[in-house]
Amino acid sequence: MTVTQLLALGGVVLLAAMSPGPDFVIVTRNAMLSGRRAGMACAAGIAVGVFTWAVVTALGISGLLAASAVAFTVVKLAGAAYLVLLGIRALLAARRGGYEPPPDSGDRANRGVLAAFRQGLVTNLLNPKVAVFFTALLPQFVPASSTAADHLLLGGVAATVSLLWFVVLSNVVSVLRRFLTTSRVRRTIDAVTGTLLVALGLRIAVQ
Repeated sequence: MTVTQLLALGGVVLLAAMSPGPDFVIVTRNAMLSGRRAGMACAAGIAVGVFTWAVVTALGISGLLAASAVAFTVVKLAGAAYLVLLGIRALLAARRGGYEPPPDSGDRANRGVLAAFRQGLVTNLLNPKVAVFFTALLPQFVPASSTAADHLLLGGVAATVSLLWFVVLSNVVSVLRRFLTTSRVRRTIDAVTGTLLVALGLRIAVQ
């Protein structure tokens, strides 16, 4: 593997990560409503998902998924249902309102971080477009005489680039959060992100 190949892969992955999609929305929502730690935990979950897809691509499983209409449809519908579920929960929160902060505790904060990590991981793993993306992308960068170490290196680069971008995003959003802490604004954020998540889920389901 050459440095040029790794930089080229990192650039393509960065552009893909920056494009609006489920990962972008879920990180933004967690960072905006739960703070920087939750946003970064969500980013870490996405990075683990990206690395998993890269390894799965190296093993050839994602190629089978992309080639099998039944398997692809199952993953697609599962991912769509998960996004719609998250969106409905956000819309219900917006309808209820009442954003008085609960008593802070270490256990509550830890649960929030773990929930954010889980949301990032599951959202990424259940996005069939990620499987298609890596199936089409990684072979362009793998040497003819590739080894398992080459595939792991490519997966590590993809995961690191994704992590860095979403960590930057979560930190930027958390800074803006200081000015967006009123109940009215939080209700608007829940309504907007909930609508986006439902729309993304339905779009994935029908495509």
